Amino acid sequence: MLTQLILPIHPPDAHSFQNFYTGNNAILLNCLKSFSLKIGEPYVYIWGSSGAGCTHLLQACCHAAQQQGFSVAYLPLNTLKKTNSAEIFRGLETVDMVCIDELESLVGDSIWQESLFHFYNRLQEQARYLLIAAKNSPNQLNFSLPDLISRLASGVLFQVRELNDEQRLLALQQRAHLRGLEVSLEVGQFLLLRLPRDSQALFSALVQLDKASLSLKRKLTIPLVKNILKL
Repeated sequence: MLTQLILPIHPPDAHSFQNFYTGNNAILLNCLKSFSLKIGEPYVYIWGSSGAGCTHLLQACCHAAQQQGFSVAYLPLNTLKKTNSAEIFRGLETVDMVCIDELESLVGDSIWQESLFHFYNRLQEQARYLLIAAKNSPNQLNFSLPDLISRLASGVLFQVRELNDEQRLLALQQRAHLRGLEVSLEVGQFLLLRLPRDSQALFSALVQLDKASLSLKRKLTIPLVKNILKL
């Protein structure tokens, strides 16, 4: 089934509301928790820069909705466009909740934009729930279909706020704690200084450090981190 094939689950790091560090996104997080229960507005649009957490929130919403017994579809458009036609939306209006990621990948593609426009209308007719994420707000997407832009801007819109350095450190330590790994203040600050300044880079490094720490049966120290990550 399509919804099962395209919803990635990678325990223990499956994206969830529990392992999303809230930062300055408390109102958004509460909105999406209600959305995953099919409470409140049926259409939400979020946008933010790469690494801000849009994909995390979409997949968290999908997982939470699945746990409630709802049927869901997670559609990462940049990936799906490579192997699918714009007809991929056909029939998905029967799904309880659709989460569309990487909407900006449709810029310059009028066929996909028109297909999404008609899909949006079918979802509204069926009273289904729709969550969309992109790197830009609807009016900044440079889509060629004005009616689609109007539809996209008609729901509840949120910008996902990036974490500052203090929040990134706390988010890193929270994610490590959920994995049963301790990241000291010194190690955390070292990682912030030496790795790209986005949360995804930190969390990817954390997975690598956790595996190595378990294998070596050693506590994380700065010299060990340097050796593992080749820093």
